[in-house]
Amino acid sequence: MTAYLLAGGGTAGHVNPLLAVADRIRDTQPDARVLVLGTAEGLESRLVPQRGYELLVVPRLPFPRRPGADAARFPGRWRASIARTRGYLDEHGIDAVVGFGGYASAPAYAAARRARLPIVVHEQNARPGIANRLGAASTRHVGVTFPGTPLRGAVVTGMPLRREIVALDPAVARTEAAELFGLDPARRTLLVTGGSSGARSINATVGAAAAELVATGWQVLHITGERSELADPGIDGYRMLRYCDRMELALGAADLAVSRSGATTVCELGAVGVPAVYVPYPVGNGEQRLNARGAVASGAALLVDDAAFTPELVTSTLVPLLGDPDRLAAMTAAARGGAIRDGADRVLALVDRALGRRVA
Repeated sequence: MTAYLLAGGGTAGHVNPLLAVADRIRDTQPDARVLVLGTAEGLESRLVPQRGYELLVVPRLPFPRRPGADAARFPGRWRASIARTRGYLDEHGIDAVVGFGGYASAPAYAAARRARLPIVVHEQNARPGIANRLGAASTRHVGVTFPGTPLRGAVVTGMPLRREIVALDPAVARTEAAELFGLDPARRTLLVTGGSSGARSINATVGAAAAELVATGWQVLHITGERSELADPGIDGYRMLRYCDRMELALGAADLAVSRSGATTVCELGAVGVPAVYVPYPVGNGEQRLNARGAVASGAALLVDDAAFTPELVTSTLVPLLGDPDRLAAMTAAARGGAIRDGADRVLALVDRALGRRVA
């Protein structure tokens, strides 16, 4: 019986691929033990137990980026976090560590290296984070979602996708989505989402242009995020939700999406074959723009700067796109043609290699 420690968390972008791989381990190796290393503050604290996996906790420990009290305390806290993780490895008889980035991955990589355990790294974004850069320096078994991600020796595995996405039947999803969200199954659907927290610029622009969008004959499913204060305009054909816990149905109902370009969003839209207008998050290290690069190059998506996504752009660009079925058909074909749907299996193949197993 093999025991795996999957490390990562903080955001859905780290937790969802981790859970996708955990589920594939459970599907293909029923006698395996899967434990997850995360923090008490991240989404993993809720999602991992809900999925039926045991969560082991380490403190949330950001790498200091400037001198100060936190930087002075960091070395001691870092050593303590590694020691706690090493204790978990020994206590549970872990055979391999698989990391997905985020705060919990860094001590997992360091502890596994000291214990001489196999390490596998998966990087979701086109621009890797600090934890995965650290992990990739300790192993030859590195998977990345996007070609060109700068990690030494990386192979492209694509994104490990949730089974709800991989098994999605769009025709069935469209019917179920119509019932769940109050949509008209006969109308084409524009899905608008900025992620679980929402996107202020996307929300404001689409809210202001709601009447113009539904006047095209399309309907709008707008998932604003739980923190949004946008008021529902109450327009027929415009459906607003603060939060959606059945995103696979929202994706299955969509004929076009307007969204941020987080790695999971880009890959799930591609897997379902939905073209997109991506509005990358303008703060951070620019990874969202890079995440969308392949979809834009293939013709599956358009890229719009956050500051440029205004009601005027809706009029000049989005509304004409909604009225151009030939262009939309070409974008849809491009979206379907570039997707990797077996990312979880590809990551598991890396794990098997790290463990010295033969891979077909």
